Amino acid sequence: MNFDPALRLHDPARRGFASDNYAGVHPLLLDAIAAANEGHQIAYGEDVYTARLQQVMKAHFGEAAEAFPVFNGTGANVLSLQSMLPRWGAIVCAQTAHINTDENGAPERVAGLKLLTVETPDGKLTPELIDREAWGWGDEHRAQPLVVSITQTTELGTLYSVEEVRAIAEHAHSRGMLLHMDGARLSNAAAALGVPLRDFTTDAGVDVLSYGGTKNGLLYGECIVVLSPAASEGLVYLRKMNMQLASKMRFVSAQLVALLESGLWLESASHANAMAARLSDAVSGMPGVTLTRPVAANAVFAILPPGVADRLREVFRFYDWDNATGEVRWMCSFDTTEADVDAFAAALAGLLPAAS
Repeated sequence: MNFDPALRLHDPARRGFASDNYAGVHPLLLDAIAAANEGHQIAYGEDVYTARLQQVMKAHFGEAAEAFPVFNGTGANVLSLQSMLPRWGAIVCAQTAHINTDENGAPERVAGLKLLTVETPDGKLTPELIDREAWGWGDEHRAQPLVVSITQTTELGTLYSVEEVRAIAEHAHSRGMLLHMDGARLSNAAAALGVPLRDFTTDAGVDVLSYGGTKNGLLYGECIVVLSPAASEGLVYLRKMNMQLASKMRFVSAQLVALLESGLWLESASHANAMAARLSDAVSGMPGVTLTRPVAANAVFAILPPGVADRLREVFRFYDWDNATGEVRWMCSFDTTEADVDAFAAALAGLLPAAS
């Protein structure tokens, strides 16, 4: 049976800058899924692709690394934190952290954990900011701050340096706390920093990592990577209990193996970052357009004149970031092209005189 073109319900020429989740699947990863599809493999992770993934993760993150593929980023974060904390534990995180703003209360309602949020100017925690909520140990009336969670790159598009991650890890560990990293865009961070993945994770003192694949070309799937074995307990049971255990896990693992073993992870992330830099350069200096944050990876933040964003969205979809200020966010992905960026910039330029 051949593919019926009538089954395609969308216009493949339609492009957007709303999220790197809007992009399709990298063709090489579709090939990896197809290659894993022949014949039978043992279900629930006892397959050869998941076994290979363990070795691939060790190559990137060190011999102690253990990988637990899951369906999505929320599942990766919730399970990671749940495995790191007792029921009375709490997580110190930035107020803007994804686990606080975009996971619909899952850390609290599913994992039963308390988030202790800290306001930050740029989405990044520091040892000093952590101490605003890292206190009260032994006080039975207060949830015990036992984990720090940071996002790399942050929701505001900012980037932790290797030294900044190391300083946070050392500070957290000195207070008996563990460090979790939400790495939904970890590959973009590595590309921006120009260092191997382990430099700002394992070697910097991160204990448990949520490694993102979907935003970097996977069809679906993320991976919890335990870097410090003593920092996590019960993941093999929690994953099933929280409905994140894939029966046909080979198709998640095969994608991650293909992404990480070939260097595609870095190529795709580097391209997305380069397209964001191109977009930033293209709109910089346009009348009425204010770039609000430095472009560190694949996100661009800007404020547009009143009414322009809604008109521009008729052609290119993107999200408002702060309705109070008019700030918007534009995301680039592995399949964003120079032509996409140039067309977007031209469309924006064409709307600006009307806003003058």
